[in-house]
Amino acid sequence: MMWDYGQGMVWMWLWGILLLTGIAILVLLMVRIFGAGAHGGYAPPGSQVHGGTPTGRSRARQILDERFAAGELTAEQYREQLGVLGQGP
Repeated sequence: MMWDYGQGMVWMWLWGILLLTGIAILVLLMVRIFGAGAHGGYAPPGSQVHGGTPTGRSRARQILDERFAAGELTAEQYREQLGVLGQGP
């Protein structure tokens, strides 16, 4: 008596493997999207991390830059304040 496990069995295994692979990929994408926040899991160097100040730049420097951009400081005052902070332009 023959049970006919020939070609049909191969296709069942193939579809099963493809289905499990697809589910694993979807789970990884969901974890990456929802688990990592707005950055997708990776933040390039120098970018803001969760609303903080950019890496490598202090909050005082950021305020100074904003005041200079708004026109509250002259270029000479800006450079002087950078010297006080110990940072170059």
